[in-house]
Amino acid sequence: MRVFAILAVVCAAAAAGEQSRDYTTVYEIRRANSVLWRDPGDVARLDLRYGAGGRALAPRPPFQFVKEDSSGSTPKVRVRDEAGREWVVKFGHEARPDTFGSRMAWAAGYFTEINYYLTDGTIRGTHELKRARKYIDDTGRFTGGRFQLRTKDPEYLAGVSWSWEENPFVGTPQLNGLKILMMLLSNWDDKDIRDAHRRGTNNAIFRDGGRYLFFVDDWGGSMGHWGSMGRWGQYLTRSKWDAADFYRDTRGFVRGVKDGEIEFGYKGTHTDRVREGIRPSDARWLLQYVGRLSDGQLRAGLLASGASMDEAEVYTKALRMRIVQLGDVARGAAVARR
Repeated sequence: MRVFAILAVVCAAAAAGEQSRDYTTVYEIRRANSVLWRDPGDVARLDLRYGAGGRALAPRPPFQFVKEDSSGSTPKVRVRDEAGREWVVKFGHEARPDTFGSRMAWAAGYFTEINYYLTDGTIRGTHELKRARKYIDDTGRFTGGRFQLRTKDPEYLAGVSWSWEENPFVGTPQLNGLKILMMLLSNWDDKDIRDAHRRGTNNAIFRDGGRYLFFVDDWGGSMGHWGSMGRWGQYLTRSKWDAADFYRDTRGFVRGVKDGEIEFGYKGTHTDRVREGIRPSDARWLLQYVGRLSDGQLRAGLLASGASMDEAEVYTKALRMRIVQLGDVARGAAVARR
């Protein structure tokens, strides 16, 4: 979907967002107890149909309406499932990329929210809906919802965020690997703590016992076109979940290596924060994990995230092409333009 209503979206996000503060203001968070990544194990055996929550935590109907959620710029409602678990259901053009992005981050060893995508279903007891009315009819039937689990373990630190340039992991392959993943998925919505007061932030932290888990909590700007050159060109041509756009950008995903750093075609809300300072060694590190995903795993994750069969084929081919380009620069070869 093209992002033409820029001002409306920005204003809605600013109005709905809450004040965030930098993680450095939370005195309990120290470098020694801050974690960005954990070993995902045998990546080739991971099931991308279910992601971090596995089959066991998948939402179980019937769903009972709790309330409409007015946060952010996309329609959402809160529901409770048959197991008593509470979920935030996001609708619209971010539901599918948010689900698939979290699958890929989890497979690479990064922390994520627990997300599932349901193509349709029924929510009992809905009433007085506003933004969500477009996606839920008068009988409670809905289409295309990303279900995100709400839990106190780990605890989401509401209102606490971090920046791409100032965090405990600067210069590590783990942080640079996360930046590469953002670009691999064309996630142009790379807002961080410095955007919180105007447009919100997509970087968040869980408290897990004595550990603090840093993660990206919104992948909704992924899987489309990252935008054209120029300020307004980027805004007016960006897209989310558009397989044709994603495929077209793929030839220019990796442009080569200059002065020891990989040059990417990616453009984001803050391009330089994400794409600069990435070395071939960082690509080699990430490929230990992402590079082990099979086409079958990618396809399964895409289908479970709401892709059609045709979309899944296009995305799988494009993702493999991008992974091959990363492999080329990682081993010092010329980038193949397939």
